[in-house]
Amino acid sequence: MAFQVRRIVTGHDNSGKAIAKIDEIVSNIRTGRPGAHAHAIWTTEGFPVNNDGQDDAAQRPVQTTLPGGTIFRVIEFAPGVASRNHRTDTVDYIVCMQGEIDMDLDGTNVRLKAGDVMVQRGTIHNWINNGKESCILAVILIDAKPVTAGGKVLNAAG
Repeated sequence: MAFQVRRIVTGHDNSGKAIAKIDEIVSNIRTGRPGAHAHAIWTTEGFPVNNDGQDDAAQRPVQTTLPGGTIFRVIEFAPGVASRNHRTDTVDYIVCMQGEIDMDLDGTNVRLKAGDVMVQRGTIHNWINNGKESCILAVILIDAKPVTAGGKVLNAAG
């Protein structure tokens, strides 16, 4: 894993002046499966979001859903990343920043390449990188109700 993410988080000093509170290379990196590295950027809880806090919200322990909240991460998928077919109870905003990757949707592949964006709405999916270079995705996961399709509730899985 050679990819580094610089994270800048703004805030205010004691006099109310706008400042950069955090300016760092992300070190909070999670490996959910071999070949995938998720750089934690930020999380929120509730709406409207409270911007008054001083805590580093990227340090909050989360998986793929934060009830009533959001998760922002940058994920590097190495070539040959391990398979993980899954569904989350979220709507995901995804920006392909670098490289190419396929999203398998129940046997149908959709290819993303740098500059593409996707809105992933609670579908069962798997990220597949058959290329020779890593793919970098910026992903924002927003808590959502489980999907209902064909009269069935399709809960989070995998």
